[in-house]
This record gives sequence, C-alpha cells and structure tokens, in this order.
Amino acid sequence: MEQLRKDLERAVAKVCPPALADRRDDVVQNAMIRVVELQRREPDRDRLTPAYLYRVAYTALIDEMRSQGRRKEVALEEVEALPQQPVASGDPERSAGAAQIGRAVRDCLSKLAQDRRLAVTLYLQGHTIPEAAELLAWEGKRTENLVYRGLSGLRACLATKGIQP
Repeated sequence: MEQLRKDLERAVAKVCPPALADRRDDVVQNAMIRVVELQRREPDRDRLTPAYLYRVAYTALIDEMRSQGRRKEVALEEVEALPQQPVASGDPERSAGAAQIGRAVRDCLSKLAQDRRLAVTLYLQGHTIPEAAELLAWEGKRTENLVYRGLSGLRACLATKGIQP
C-alpha cells in the first residue's frame, strides 16, 4: 500500500496545477480509494500500470475541481498563482509582456462558465477533444462544442483587453 500511495503521489504531482497544490493530499486520498475499490471488486487484477494510475489521478483531480466549484470555497488570502520566472533571453520587456498576457488569459478563463473553462483548459494543456471528453466523462460532441465556444469567448475577452490571439 505504501508503494501504491507513492506511485499515486507522483502521478498526482504530474497532473495537479499549481493553483491546487494545497489540495494534492485530498486528490491522492480519493485516488487511493478508487484503486482500493477496484482491487476489492477485481481481486485477480494484480498489476496496476503507471498509465492506469495516471488516469486515476487525473480523474480524481477533475472530480476535486468539480467539487471545489460546488463548495464555492474562497481562499483566506490572495496569492499570485505563478511566481515571476527569470527570463532566459534577458529581455525584461518581453517578460513583462508575457506576464501581462498570462494574467489576461487567466482572468478571461475565470470569466467562462465552469464547463467551458474545464474543456478549454484541458484543450490548452494539449489534450485532444476526445481525450478531454473521456477525462470529463462527457459526450464527444458536447465537449467539442464547449471547447469551440469557450475558445471563442476567450478570444473575445482577450480582444477587449487589447490582446490579439
């Protein structure tokens, strides 16, 4: 069980965004419960592949994000999501522009409806629409519509901020 927990902690660390770092232990615990339930239902299943553990970690993360939205939790103090990164090129103007765009994208994403925000976030992280649909347990067409409408809303919001995507 200790090794399983360590493996799940590594998988959760890979998929968990920095904004939810304080919730990682909860996600790991939910993932552990899922794996233990699977082993209870299917005792002959002896090998849990890293890909399977990664998928369990990702679905546990999505469920945690959904439940956090339902609970309407509010942080006690506002913290900047990402610390300032040193710029490899040494161009402070470019760094400031990139930081401004990053803040604008985060702000615009936060204004999207939750379903659109989830779909667009997964898409921007590099997941295909079928992968996002599977991770979110939605139909493919619904996910496709949410991604395209969300991207359209994101572009419109960025345009109002003077940022042309």
